[in-house]
Amino acid sequence: MATMKGATVVDVERCKGCGLCVLACPLDVLALTTKEVNRMGYNFAQEVLPETCTGCASCATVCPDACITVYRLKTE
Repeated sequence: MATMKGATVVDVERCKGCGLCVLACPLDVLALTTKEVNRMGYNFAQEVLPETCTGCASCATVCPDACITVYRLKTE
């Protein structure tokens, strides 16, 4: 049976840390950084559970700055 595996890539320098992607992710794959900021001074989104991502792209859909890319791979 084939399953979907995903990978979420965040352009951290464009991310303004609004957190919408974190709220939209049904599997809690993303979180905002707490101890690190980008060059604009924002806490940015990052993958914290990459093995859980299914590539649903909910995070990318809600991102107002279009700084999230989701890749999908079918695995056997």
